[in-house]
Amino acid sequence: MTPVNPFKYLILYIPFIIAWATAAQPHFSYLVAWGGSFFIFFISYSDMIKKLPKDLKTLEQFLRPIYLVQIIFAGYMSCTSIFYYLNAVGYQYFNFLGPKFGLDPLLFDNIAECQRYYVLGHAALVTGMLAKMRYPIQLEFKLHTPSMSNLLLGISLVSLPLAFLMKQVGALSQFSIQLDGLSFVSGTIALAFAIKEQKRVNLYLSLILFGANLLKSVTSGFKEPIIVCVMLLGVFLLPVYGRKIIPVFGALMIGLFFILPTFIGNFRSAANLTEGHDLALARDQSINTLLNDQNLEQNLKEDNWEFLITRISEIDMFIKFTRSTPRYVPYYNFDIVSDALKSAVPRFLWPWKPDMETLIMERSYAAKVVDRSSYVSAKPAYIVDCYLSYGIIGVWIGLFLYGYFAQWLSQKAEALFGGYFMGTAVVFTGLFQIFWRGNSMEILVNNIFWSFIGMYIISEVFRMRNILERTVRN
Repeated sequence: MTPVNPFKYLILYIPFIIAWATAAQPHFSYLVAWGGSFFIFFISYSDMIKKLPKDLKTLEQFLRPIYLVQIIFAGYMSCTSIFYYLNAVGYQYFNFLGPKFGLDPLLFDNIAECQRYYVLGHAALVTGMLAKMRYPIQLEFKLHTPSMSNLLLGISLVSLPLAFLMKQVGALSQFSIQLDGLSFVSGTIALAFAIKEQKRVNLYLSLILFGANLLKSVTSGFKEPIIVCVMLLGVFLLPVYGRKIIPVFGALMIGLFFILPTFIGNFRSAANLTEGHDLALARDQSINTLLNDQNLEQNLKEDNWEFLITRISEIDMFIKFTRSTPRYVPYYNFDIVSDALKSAVPRFLWPWKPDMETLIMERSYAAKVVDRSSYVSAKPAYIVDCYLSYGIIGVWIGLFLYGYFAQWLSQKAEALFGGYFMGTAVVFTGLFQIFWRGNSMEILVNNIFWSFIGMYIISEVFRMRNILERTVRN
């Protein structure tokens, strides 16, 4: 790729600069910062700063970080706060209910401040991705398989029981998460291939695997696994059916977002009430509750609005952290980074290793985000950890590195596994899904490190099985 003039990257920071310069007008500053993320999406996809790879059509390379990771991670981080803002202004959906009495007079300043951090983080994320982006990839290995459909199905069928077995062994349990993800992704792509190739046996096996994953997601008590199941199938079917499936899966995703908050709320309540926390019974009761609810439409609207303003966006939690740090709680400097590096050390090598969940929650307790007596998990998001470490500088450095490493790992996977399809679409997507949503720094670093180790182990297994063959370099 042609070297990029570094000053071109400054285009990405125009929204942040304008929003920062107009901080005295919080509403205007917020809207500029919020809209700025859409500006960054446009700039990053317009080839204005750096040309995107042309080795594949856009739909056929959609799982590369500049597309899927950016859309999910930055979209969730930067764009979802609009519902929280509208609610604070006095709206519920498109209905203006009037300003709320007793509203904190500094709330809109806080909302605008956090949104400025979000748009700065988004710009830094894209800067990191584009700075590391190098295509075409110099492949270290070539992939050899008589049937890609059979290979994908085999990966899924082998990974699933391996994940279960490793979960039972404390020293190997870390790999169960990665193998679960790899089994799910390869099985879903195998389903898309089976539909395309009309292989009946593969289709039945893939449908069983997908159905099992979907059923597992439904009884997880969380909305995200269900959404990811459906979304991934849609993404993998895009190259098969093209843009015509976008309206179908778009409508399906909107429907899930509207129904799931109520369903999951009912499920969690039912699971707590059923004897022995019978998840299958709780699932059936939740479905029956939805089907027999006389006020279903109204309840769905209320639950969904509550979900949009308090769950899909984490700005309310971010506001609480910015109010306490550095005013009452000093910046953590390298403490969080140090704990994150320690998190990658296996407990069997370090038996007295501190409990990471406890360490993470200490930051929430110190900021008064949650009370120590509560049983609620309120772990800070990655961008919050970056802010808590070094403020605005921490946000830029942390998000730049996030984008840089996501891009580097995707390219490394393509080099190791013979190109985009097996490298990024299967291995990177299967092992490094944590890049989609992020997490607290300790969880993120631990997951990425062991996924990286897992990637090389899988590569070695493929070489031993002659699925990968080293390329000849001049």
